[in-house]
Amino acid sequence: MGNPVFSLKNICFSYLGRFPALVAVDIDINSGEKISVIGANGSGKSTLLHLLDGLIFADSGKLDFSGRALDELSFKDDKFSRDFRRKVGFVFQNPDVQLFCPTVKEDIVFGPLHLGFGREEIGKRLEKVICVLDISGLLDRSPHQLSVGEKRKVAIASTLIIEPDIIILDEPTAGLDPQTSRKIIDLLIQENLNGKTVITSTHDLHIVEEISDTVYVFGQEKRIIKSGSPDSILADVPLLTENNLVHVHSHRHKDKVHVHPHVHLEHHAQDI
Repeated sequence: MGNPVFSLKNICFSYLGRFPALVAVDIDINSGEKISVIGANGSGKSTLLHLLDGLIFADSGKLDFSGRALDELSFKDDKFSRDFRRKVGFVFQNPDVQLFCPTVKEDIVFGPLHLGFGREEIGKRLEKVICVLDISGLLDRSPHQLSVGEKRKVAIASTLIIEPDIIILDEPTAGLDPQTSRKIIDLLIQENLNGKTVITSTHDLHIVEEISDTVYVFGQEKRIIKSGSPDSILADVPLLTENNLVHVHSHRHKDKVHVHPHVHLEHHAQDI
């Protein structure tokens, strides 16, 4: 797998110094790995991803990126900051946070322009992501006139055009139709096969097996309560039930009501 790209030791973070969001988190992420983070709303998944992207910084503990501390002081070094932004790409859970230009094309090329890529190189990369995500018909449209699925694809395009070594995605399939979800999952798998490190938070257990080498489960205590292979995590139904990661169904049989958990793991590929 290669050397660790992120190393977190006893990481703690709280909002406004009063509301704990992460407690004593230890994770090592190696180059080329597929990592998934699962947990109920409010368990700290998005906060973890924001820390990895250098959007916020830990209150305590040690977070390293490729052997260097990832903290506010590091980002005062312009060379480190630019190198980091070229190597690490982030796709927000809400694409409206990421899309702010008048047109889709301007949004996609915004990142590489500000990172100092040449216009000819940007043009080549633009053609590539347009083809991969099949968004040629969206380029002149306003991002805010797009559907949720179209916005998600544009947000991913604006990240992939940088060609980062590490792709971090917060709930990339949330609210999407099955066909669009399938296309995004296939894209992430291919990016990983091309050597990219892929880190994803998700509620969709049916995609975890495909997009993960290791799964980290966060509990309501804002800490990791279990980690392991996708098979071992998905087989632990009591763990998933306790942490609000499975559906609980009830049905009536004669004069009795039966309640049982149901894990949606079937995910059938569709022709795209």
